[in-house]
Amino acid sequence: MAEILEYKCPCCGGAIQFDSATQKMKCPYCDTEFELDTLKQFDEENLEEDRDPSWDADNVAQGADELDGEQEGLVTYVCESCGGEIVTDRNMAASSCPYCGNAVIVAKQLSGMLRPDFVIPFKLDKKMAQNRLREHLKGKILLPSMFKRENRIKEIKGIYVPFWLYDCDAQADIRCRATRINSWQQGDYMYTETQHYLVARSGDISFDRVPADGSLKLDNALMDSLEPYDYSEAVDFQTAYLAGYFADKYDQSAQECAPRANDRMRASTQNAFLNTIAGYASCVPEHMNIQLKQGKIRYALLPVWLLNTVYKGQTYTFAMNGQTGKFIGNLPSDKGKAFGIAGGVFVAATLLSWMLLCFLL
Repeated sequence: MAEILEYKCPCCGGAIQFDSATQKMKCPYCDTEFELDTLKQFDEENLEEDRDPSWDADNVAQGADELDGEQEGLVTYVCESCGGEIVTDRNMAASSCPYCGNAVIVAKQLSGMLRPDFVIPFKLDKKMAQNRLREHLKGKILLPSMFKRENRIKEIKGIYVPFWLYDCDAQADIRCRATRINSWQQGDYMYTETQHYLVARSGDISFDRVPADGSLKLDNALMDSLEPYDYSEAVDFQTAYLAGYFADKYDQSAQECAPRANDRMRASTQNAFLNTIAGYASCVPEHMNIQLKQGKIRYALLPVWLLNTVYKGQTYTFAMNGQTGKFIGNLPSDKGKAFGIAGGVFVAATLLSWMLLCFLL
């Protein structure tokens, strides 16, 4: 909550005052007048801060908190097929034996409070991921010529990534300062009329299954870029879906991931309401009050293909949505090509200017 309140004119930004003659609030700079009742909502909004839902553990289906007493560091398992030792970190839920390739699923990482509510099974295979990588490289004019031939796929992994999915209701009260501008010429003079408006929007909006990945190993921006997933194809979790793939249990709780989900829902709410405002030359948000009401939380495993390639000693990571095939990843650029293209554009522009000058002369 703010320590002081300032009443600002939505037209010019000046401080407005109560005018005893008119019994209204008046701006001394642009003479705009306001009824006092108009400012009641202003007081109520500014005396109330945005609230985040608490996302209590009681709202998490199947439980959401980390189990106490888990040991840090590496864990060793014995492969039942070949007897080889499988050394991995404590969050590993599904992997494969490095000796015989046998699929390994750690039941304790997927049971009780750690059991996901549902899973979206992989729909696309490793070959599709490789093909999408080749397609991703096509048409990139700044890509080094040798990258396509010399980059080597170091690793391809199909991973079930742990995600928290948040349901939420948002209540928004938004006020904007907008203008409409009319111009006309009369005689030797050009006139411009600027009309100022106070535009308000309020209402409710609901969110269903807003995702936030619960893995510290994976870049959040990378995982966000793979959306959206089609949750209509989600099924009740069974460990059999993990056989042949990798999976980790979450290492960030629902409470730790909630701020990211809250930020996304606030931004989406703001955009949804602002997109209803049209017909103005300008529209500047002046006040945003968005309240989020907590809902249900679900724990899910979503399919991702990760590809690591190596070029000149540097690793480049790409990712593909294992359900939809959406492919993302950063590529190196050839500075020589960039300078060449810029130089070509400059020469072409210079030549065109010279030809135009000769034509005019």
